[in-house]
Amino acid sequence: MATEKGLSGFDVRAAVTEWNRLLPLWVYKVYVIFPGVMVIRLHGKEHARHQLLIEPGRRAHLTGHPVSPPKNPPAFAMLLRKYLAGGRVLGIRQHGIQRIITFDIGKHERTYHLVIELFDQGNIILCDEDYRIIQPFSIHRFKERDVVTGAQYVFPPEGPATSGQEAFADFLARDGRNIVRALAVGAMLGGPYAEYVVKAAGIDKETPASKADPTVLHRAVTELLIRAETEINPVINSRECLPFPLDTGTRASDYSLFNQALDAFYPPDRDSRQSPGTKKEKVSREARIRAQQEAAVAKFNKNIARCERAVDAIYSNYPFVQELLLILQDARRSRSWQEIEAILKSQERGPATKVLAVYPDRAAVDVDLGERVTLVVGESVEANAARYYEEMKKFRRKIAGASTAMERVRARAERKVVTLPLMKKRWYHRFRWFFTRDGVLVVGGRDASQNEELVKKYMEGGDLFVHADVHGASVVIVKGATAHMDEVATFAASYSDAWRSGHYSADVYSATPPQVSKTPESGEFVSRGSFIVRGERTYYRDIALGVAIGLQRSPEVGVIGGPPSAIRSRASAVVELRPGRFEPNDIAKKVLRILRAKVPLDEQRGMKAVLNTEAVAAFVPPGGSDVMEEE
Repeated sequence: MATEKGLSGFDVRAAVTEWNRLLPLWVYKVYVIFPGVMVIRLHGKEHARHQLLIEPGRRAHLTGHPVSPPKNPPAFAMLLRKYLAGGRVLGIRQHGIQRIITFDIGKHERTYHLVIELFDQGNIILCDEDYRIIQPFSIHRFKERDVVTGAQYVFPPEGPATSGQEAFADFLARDGRNIVRALAVGAMLGGPYAEYVVKAAGIDKETPASKADPTVLHRAVTELLIRAETEINPVINSRECLPFPLDTGTRASDYSLFNQALDAFYPPDRDSRQSPGTKKEKVSREARIRAQQEAAVAKFNKNIARCERAVDAIYSNYPFVQELLLILQDARRSRSWQEIEAILKSQERGPATKVLAVYPDRAAVDVDLGERVTLVVGESVEANAARYYEEMKKFRRKIAGASTAMERVRARAERKVVTLPLMKKRWYHRFRWFFTRDGVLVVGGRDASQNEELVKKYMEGGDLFVHADVHGASVVIVKGATAHMDEVATFAASYSDAWRSGHYSADVYSATPPQVSKTPESGEFVSRGSFIVRGERTYYRDIALGVAIGLQRSPEVGVIGGPPSAIRSRASAVVELRPGRFEPNDIAKKVLRILRAKVPLDEQRGMKAVLNTEAVAAFVPPGGSDVMEEE
């Protein structure tokens, strides 16, 4: 029966039976609606829509509750969409009586298997057609199998209840418990179903399993499985939900489908198990991570305490442990572990009665020393104790790692996001530009078209026309009088073909607007972006090339670039360039990394809109560059 803890094998049988009645189905989309809970949206015949809710380790059923997909789907949900979206569900089946469900999904002439585990911690595993694991929801490592990417998925035994009458009889003959406990635990029926089977078979529940009639019991179990497939008539109350009544006096619910009853029995989401009317408190991501780490630390401390008790038990019972290990080691020389296990179970007194379990694959036994302790046969008492010491060291390392993670989360939580006044867009931002140290705007064209535009549209009577004395250079317009013509000359020289050619200096000249013309002399031709300058020019000789790119903070935040002296006076973080080897795109990325490293952590989020590759690349000169200085 389904309880708050989860579904039983019979519940899974009934739920899967109802899913199979809906075939054919197609996978539409996959969501992880909150940590540990997944919803698969399925399309059926005649435009039918279904939502399969899966909580590994607990439940899987169709739900009619509205689902709110997260804005940012986690990686596992995106991976399942990649492999399964649009695929057809070819079959759905339960593995024996185990709480394991497999979906066979065909897509693009390939078949994928989605395995859902509802036992222990649970899992959702995507496998290829050969059951090689593509990706699990959670990585688990067990004694007998590993659930990790690339490993072969290994199904556990399906259980004696569905393995045939002979296997069922053999299971009962070897079980030393009473019949109810043997069926409930060993056959995985669960307590209520085990008691129902024993009652239906007319057997006293205290009867030893080895003395009970296997034929009658197997028939009762088989009939119960058939009922889970053919006689679904849900029963629901505050404590449990069953696919059919176990007692004749039990009244069935108004639900016709077991999935409907399960959907009503479980809350809409696993975090809503609170009294009606209470508002769910919003928990920050940092607080949630910190709570998970604290829970992990508590678990590690619990394991350390268990290991300490085991070591104390080993040394407190030193003579007994030593004797038992010698006896078992001697027995191994002449007998198999199966024979040793049978002998141990047959003993009614002596050291053998302290042995709780035998693990042939590890040559180990669990022993009751007042504490359940695992001993490896063939190792000394001290070596067995040392294994627990090693486990303690491992858990202490994990505690140290969790504590460090909590400190990082705490530091992030204390970090405040600073709101910064971002630079507003202005007309000259389309061009190359900078402000001199005395506040005069200087604008340069990026190409021939912008050179034409600057002269025809933006050059005025009080401006100054500046140009490098090389072919292929920016037209530079100084919007007013400045005392820092050295900065203007550096700007004009750097954004010219002198940089592209690898030169470290160039000559620059200036002229007034009336001297600049597009009208050629007779027989001459003036190309687009070029001009004729008549009259006397003012020359600036042997101007050193150099460009600085920096992050300005005041009065507005933005990336600026130009002559080093002008940029350093306005920017808090500066990177200086000179002609060199790296392509413009590569150097832009390098400058961006350097500038970002100089931004305080609490300001980085607010900088994303202005501090990016595009903003930096706007000030990188044409041709190769090197970073000359980082400060």
